[in-house]
Amino acid sequence: MATPVFIPVEQYLRTVFRPDCDYIEGEVQERNMGETLHGRLQAFFAFFFRLNQDKWSIDVLTEQRLRVADGRYRVADLILSSIPNRSARFLQSPPLLCVEILASEDRMRKVQERLNDYADMGVQSMWVIDPWRETAYFAGPDGIMLEQKEALIVPETSIRIAVPEIFAELDRLEKRATGR
Repeated sequence: MATPVFIPVEQYLRTVFRPDCDYIEGEVQERNMGETLHGRLQAFFAFFFRLNQDKWSIDVLTEQRLRVADGRYRVADLILSSIPNRSARFLQSPPLLCVEILASEDRMRKVQERLNDYADMGVQSMWVIDPWRETAYFAGPDGIMLEQKEALIVPETSIRIAVPEIFAELDRLEKRATGR
């Protein structure tokens, strides 16, 4: 969106955006997405978590609106919430994990704003995946990103994935897509 669009929160909540947008104090904000690497990683994580949802007692949600504060809604690439999770149009309580997958045009300052919103809401674990640099970050309740080379975890759970496994799978998918 070239020109900022301001609407009341009630209108945002009943409007379908494709792709969905964040809502920050009256402004509808587009999210960078729609790129192949982003889509492949989002599908990979959704599948990985779905395979383990019963073992970890989690619900896996993609592109879910999350009310982070009054007048502020974020749409995470992927959210894990504990089961039971009351069915609602959007989440209002802190999930176990928010995963953000960077698009080529994402800027770290904007990503940090998202993490700050999640942390202010009470989210304890956030992962940021940069497929372009093959880098993974963990942010805890303070919202500060720390690069992780070995594994991404959700503390006090058995949720864990090896960082090299993420990028090896991305490489496999890329080779498959290009026929190499």
